[in-house]
Amino acid sequence: MPVVHIDLWEGRDRETKRKLIQAVSKAISDSLTIPVERIHIIINDVSKDDWGLKGDQASELKS
Repeated sequence: MPVVHIDLWEGRDRETKRKLIQAVSKAISDSLTIPVERIHIIINDVSKDDWGLKGDQASELKS
């Protein structure tokens, strides 16, 4: 049973996450030749304050 952890900056809506789960599950299913029912996807929404990038909080960096 594959378990996939995906860390994302918070803010994506439910439908976007649903599509991501479906796409990742299909890719793993196709690659490993296993049913999608055996695949677990865990999405962690992380605040930009709690994400370090380039030596600073992601919330402090300019886009």
